[in-house]
Amino acid sequence: MDQPVAIDYRLLVDNLTTAILLVDGQLNVFYLNSSCESLFDISLLRASGQPVLNLLHMANDEFNTQEALLNTFNTGQPYTRREATIRVNFKDIHVDYTVSQINAEKSYHPLLLIELDQIDRMLKISKEENLIQQHQVARQLIRGVAHEIKNPLGGIRGATQLLARSLNDPQYEEFTDIIISEVDRLRNLADTMLGSRQLPSYELVNVHEPLERVRSLVTNQTKKKIKITRDYDLSLPDVLADRDQLIQVMLNISVNAVQAMTENKEFFIDHQPELILRTRIQRLVTINGVLKRSVVRIDIEDNGPGVPEEILESVFYPLVTGRAKGTGLGLSIAQNIMHQHGGMIECQSIPEKTIFSLYLPWEASHVAK
Repeated sequence: MDQPVAIDYRLLVDNLTTAILLVDGQLNVFYLNSSCESLFDISLLRASGQPVLNLLHMANDEFNTQEALLNTFNTGQPYTRREATIRVNFKDIHVDYTVSQINAEKSYHPLLLIELDQIDRMLKISKEENLIQQHQVARQLIRGVAHEIKNPLGGIRGATQLLARSLNDPQYEEFTDIIISEVDRLRNLADTMLGSRQLPSYELVNVHEPLERVRSLVTNQTKKKIKITRDYDLSLPDVLADRDQLIQVMLNISVNAVQAMTENKEFFIDHQPELILRTRIQRLVTINGVLKRSVVRIDIEDNGPGVPEEILESVFYPLVTGRAKGTGLGLSIAQNIMHQHGGMIECQSIPEKTIFSLYLPWEASHVAK
């Protein structure tokens, strides 16, 4: 019979993907494993002896972490926190963590064992799935309303034309022309709400080609009053996409950025309006619940006042807009086009830094080739 193999338990703990943190009776760090070093971006040598609250720095600690830790020491009662927000190197990360009491050895006082699981990726996947589902429901609702609007418009337009002919009076011609013009405007709006009926015409596209087309259009439109900066990674692979639809998406986002900057001139007293076009490879991106090893990322960034906070989460929904003259359809259609391409658009926005990021898978394109 084989002899049992001696196990180095510290080696076992160091290879866990769960972050493990041990805390002594003074709430100082006693030990942390490799996953915990990675999570907090600190070595055991530096962390040992530091107050644990320096690591568990809660972005909003209404929970009172110190009191909860001391209570577990005194009573031995474990507790778990879900979706806690911890500030690490000025960046918020989300974790689930459990605190329990252990006795390491008879010569030691009891220690607290804290097990942490970073859940940012799972939260992002859940949020994305929820947004996609709500976006699809909203799109179906809008398309249904658009169909109902279009049905009677043809009758109104035809009846107005017949009325104009029967009256044959110049003093009423102005009024019938207004009716026909407004009916046509409503029909165009309904067509926009329904979206394009044309299926994408896929081909291998270098994303810098449509970007340069958009840059040229924006430059001519703004008469060089807005600084446009290019930050391209020219080594990017081609993607399988509809070139014209990519131009539509990029142009819509760029024009929105330009309008936000030109409509808020008072915001630029101390700095110049700027639009940044950036391309990169992004590793490990989840799109529609599927983890992609590598995607092409296109950033369209502006230094304007930003997307209003109250609509940031719903900015891709139909009819949601922060502009007085906006229809709220452009970004919804752009997101729909990106979904057809197996990609997505994300938005991050604070004053002076709004970034719309377009993610396009590329590996399948080259397999298809």
